[in-house]
Amino acid sequence: MSTYDTIVIGAGMSGVTTARMLTDDGRRVLVLEARDRIGGRMHTDRSAGFPVDLGASWIHGIDDSPLWDLVQALDIPTVECTVGSFQVGGRPIENFTDDGAPMDDAATAQWISDVEQADRLLVQEIAASSSGDTYLDVTERALDRSGFTPQRIDEVREFFRHRVEEQCGAWIGDLDAHGLDEDGIDGDEVIFPRGYDELPRRIAAGLDVRLDTAVTRVSRTPDGAVVATAHGEEYEAHSVVVTVPLGVLKAGTIEFVPALPEEIAGPIDRLGMGVFNKIFLQFPGRFWGEDSYVLRALGEAGEHWHSWYDVSAISGIPTLLTFAAGPLGRRMQDLSDDEIVADALGALRRLYPDAAEPTAQWITRWGQNPFSVGSYSHLAVGSSHHDHDELAGPADGVLHFAGEATWGEEPATVGAAFYSGHRAAERVLGAAVDLAAFAERIRARERSTAS
Repeated sequence: MSTYDTIVIGAGMSGVTTARMLTDDGRRVLVLEARDRIGGRMHTDRSAGFPVDLGASWIHGIDDSPLWDLVQALDIPTVECTVGSFQVGGRPIENFTDDGAPMDDAATAQWISDVEQADRLLVQEIAASSSGDTYLDVTERALDRSGFTPQRIDEVREFFRHRVEEQCGAWIGDLDAHGLDEDGIDGDEVIFPRGYDELPRRIAAGLDVRLDTAVTRVSRTPDGAVVATAHGEEYEAHSVVVTVPLGVLKAGTIEFVPALPEEIAGPIDRLGMGVFNKIFLQFPGRFWGEDSYVLRALGEAGEHWHSWYDVSAISGIPTLLTFAAGPLGRRMQDLSDDEIVADALGALRRLYPDAAEPTAQWITRWGQNPFSVGSYSHLAVGSSHHDHDELAGPADGVLHFAGEATWGEEPATVGAAFYSGHRAAERVLGAAVDLAAFAERIRARERSTAS
């Protein structure tokens, strides 16, 4: 049986970060990845000759962001696209009324003001909420106090519902009242014209990564742990870092022996795993505003397909990205690609009757992927922000967890995955790891390889 200092399970952003930091310290590290690629939920499809990010797309807020610092240090190009946090204003957004007609400037200003006012009331309701209250409960209380007309209430209600779906991949009634407490965005948001998975792939260069190797069991022993795979192999290590998505942990596809302590098992059970699917449609020509970041249908016109993001800058071809999240995201996974495109295109043509047939399409089904079983974590009713951090462990000083679901400050982001991988490495090492030095070591290794 091969023995390692540390085995890392999963080669997504958190896993490769942990493995790189431990390897740089001279530790013998093995990474076991069930997929046939590095990146996890950072998945870039380049088959069309340009990148399409089927998983993570954005850095949500670059101010005071160590993730942004790493991207800059590695000279990875980005494009500013500050709408990925489901904003109501702040960038050019084409809003459409309940019947699909374009909103004029006055109506748009009123709409933005309504959401801002409702959000102020919502903050108060969240602060006064009780245990067991859902995000639906507190939004309804805020709207009851708003004094808006019934139509304006309906529009803001839909906005709140869609915001939860896009941010959490969940139905608003399944999210805890505090589920969007960490939703603040500081600074611009950016996307990646070369594909987001460049980042984990460059971090992972030179690591011992075994692809197509699903882990089935982790057994803690007096000397560390033994990890078994679906191929029948067993590996021994002094420590193990588990970085698989929360959905995989909830599905129980990895057996832990002995069973995980309640301090870790409890958060796995209480936290929710959302579904957030992407539909990219490419068109022969642009039929929306040249400077528009988003096309957004309010009210009935946008009940399902409500927001269309212009990501044409990546390929240079007119491209819109829309999302199916929460209950819609789960339902659409059972439809064919053609059925999904027809339904989404029908909604888009309520806004633009002359919209052409798409020339290309990309569709995800993250909830049906056995190696993610969902898209990212959220604060389900009965859970708390504390659960995210408690999930990190360790168990018996041997078994650590990392990944976006283990980082309470900003879960459901690549930043959370990166920071949690950094934390896991520091805990295993018992020493701090400087992030600037981490980036420089990656660059130095790349220069050495190139020469």
